[in-house]
Amino acid sequence: MELSSLLSPINITLTILITASIFFMRGKVRSDLVAVCALLALVLFGILDTSEALAGFSNPVVIMMIGLFIVGAGIFRTGLAKVISSKILQTAGSNENKLFILVMLVTASIGAFVSNTGTVAVMMPIIVSMATSANISPRRYLMPLAFASSMGMFTLISTPPNLVINNALVDAGYKALSFFSFAPIGFVALGVGVIILFFLSKLLISKSDASATKKKQGKSLVELAMEYELQNQSYRIEVKNDTPLSDKTLAELRIATHYNVSISKIVRKVGNSRFRKNVIEEVAGPKSTIQKGDILYCHGSLEDIERFVSENHLHLEKTNGDYPFTDFQESGIAEIFIMPNSKLINRTISEIQFREEYNVNVLGIQRQNEYRMHDIKDAKLHSGDALLIQGTWKDLANLDDRQDDLVLVGQPLKEAAKVTLDQKAPIAAAIMILMVIAMVFEIVPSVIAILLAAVAMVVTGCLRNMEEAYGSINWESVVLIGAMLPMATAFQNTGVDTLISGGLVGKLGDFGPYALLAGIYFCTSLLTMFISNTATAVLFTPIALKAAVSMSVSPYPFLFAVAVAASMCFASPFSTPPNALVMSAGRYTFMDYIKVGLPLQLIMGIVMILVLPLLFPF
Repeated sequence: MELSSLLSPINITLTILITASIFFMRGKVRSDLVAVCALLALVLFGILDTSEALAGFSNPVVIMMIGLFIVGAGIFRTGLAKVISSKILQTAGSNENKLFILVMLVTASIGAFVSNTGTVAVMMPIIVSMATSANISPRRYLMPLAFASSMGMFTLISTPPNLVINNALVDAGYKALSFFSFAPIGFVALGVGVIILFFLSKLLISKSDASATKKKQGKSLVELAMEYELQNQSYRIEVKNDTPLSDKTLAELRIATHYNVSISKIVRKVGNSRFRKNVIEEVAGPKSTIQKGDILYCHGSLEDIERFVSENHLHLEKTNGDYPFTDFQESGIAEIFIMPNSKLINRTISEIQFREEYNVNVLGIQRQNEYRMHDIKDAKLHSGDALLIQGTWKDLANLDDRQDDLVLVGQPLKEAAKVTLDQKAPIAAAIMILMVIAMVFEIVPSVIAILLAAVAMVVTGCLRNMEEAYGSINWESVVLIGAMLPMATAFQNTGVDTLISGGLVGKLGDFGPYALLAGIYFCTSLLTMFISNTATAVLFTPIALKAAVSMSVSPYPFLFAVAVAASMCFASPFSTPPNALVMSAGRYTFMDYIKVGLPLQLIMGIVMILVLPLLFPF
C-alpha cells in the first residue's frame, strides 16, 4: 500500500480517533487533555483549519453547559435540592419497597433539571442516613440511585447528549427539539428502570448485610471506627514532665514526618479534679502546642508508636482493644467520598493540606474495599475514594458545602440527618422556574435563558460571588465537549461519517430501519462503557444522522437512540460519574455492576429500539 494512501485524510482522522479512544479507555490521562491533543492533531495534519477547530468552544452546547453548572450550583448551595429530596423521602418511613420507589422517582425528577452527578451527591447522604435508620442496607439503594439520575431525561437540559443531538439537528436544518421532547422517553425509561431494578437490586444485598442491618440503628461512631479497624492502630499517649516535646507546636515537631505517627486530638486538664472530667478537647493542628500532662490521641503502627513514645519519654496507655474516640463530645469521625471531577484527584493528602484547608484530620483511605491506614499522607486520591476523617462537629458539618469536591456521609445519624435551608432557596427556586418557562415557551433562545439564570444566581446572592460560580463549573467536561465537537466536522470533511454510516447501512439496511436503529443504539451503548457518554454522543451523532439520510428516513429516532444509549450505560462503574461515585459508598465490586447493570442496559436497549419509532416515526 502506498504511503499517500496510508496518509489519506480519512486514515489520519480514524487513527487520531482510535488513539484518543484508547487513551479515554485507559483513563491514565485526563479526558480533557486527550480531547485537546486530538483536536491539535487534526489541525496539524490539515484536517481542520483554525476556525473549525475553535468553533466547538463557542458552540451553544458548551455555553449552555457552563450556565447549567452555575444554575445547578445555586440550587445545591441554597439547600433547595437537599430539602426537597429529604422531605419527600421521609414519607417512605421504614417501608423498604416504598423507599426504593421514592428514591428512583425523586432522583429522576431532580436529575431532569440539574446535573446528575450533583443530584447523586445531594441524595447519597440522605439515603444512607434513612436506609440505616430504617435497618435497611444502603447497598440496595445507592446503585439504583446512580442509575435513576441518568434515567431522568425528561428535559432538553437533563444530560449533555440531549444538547448534542439537538444542536446537530438544528445545524442540519431540522426542527429543534422542544424543552420536553424527551419527556415520553424519560417516562418509559424510568418505568422500565423501576420495574427491573425492583427485583435486580435485591441481588446487591448479601446475607451478612441483611443480618447486620437487623442489629443496628444506623452507623455509629464505634461502628464506623470498627469498619476501618481503628482500634488496632489508635492509642492514648500521656505527656510526661521530662519530654522534649513540651511547649512546642506540632508544626515545629513534625511528628508525622519523623515518626510516621499522626496526632488527631489533644486532651488537656483545666482543673484539679481527680476524675479528669474538667478537660478541654482540641483537634490537633499545625499550631497546636503540646504541654505537660496532655493526653495525645495518636494513630500509627504499634512499632512507630513505641519508637515515638520511647524517644520522647512519653507514656503509652493501654487501650484494651477499645476505640479511644468514643468519649468525644465536641468532635468525632465521619466518612467522605471524593467526587468524580474533584480538584483533589491525583493530589496527595499532604499536597492538599487537609488540616489547613478543611480543619480535619485524615485517618484512613478506603479504595475498592481495601483499607489503607498507614503512610497515607503521600497517597494520591482517586475518584470514588472514601476517607475517614476526624474533627469537630462544626468542621465536619462545614464539609457539606464542598460538594464540588467531596460528599459527606458516615456521620452519626443525628448529625447526618440535619438538613438546612438557606434563606435564598425561594429565590433559587424562582430563578429555576423562570428559566424553564422561558425555554418551554421559547421567550428567548435556550442558551440566553440559561445564561440569564446563571447571572441571576450570582446577582441575587444564591452563589456568594463570581469566584464560587466559576468554581462550580466542571471545566474538564466543558473542555472535553468543546474539543470533541470539531471531531464531527472532521468526520464530514474527510468522509468518515459517510464511511461508517455507509457500512452500517450496507450491513443492516437490508433488514429495515429497525435493524439499523438497533445497530446504532448498541454501538453507542458499547462505546459508552469505555469512554465519556458525551464524547460518544459527539462521535455517533453525525454517523446516525448520515445513516438516516442515506436510508431516506427521519433522523429523529436515530439521534434519540444515540442520546439515550449514551446516557443509559449501567454495566460499568466508570461509564458515568454517578456510577463511580456510589461504588465506594455502596461497597460495590465491578461484578455487581455486571450482575445488575448489564441486564438492565440490555433490556433498556431492546425496549427503546421498539418504543422510539412509535414516539418518533421513521
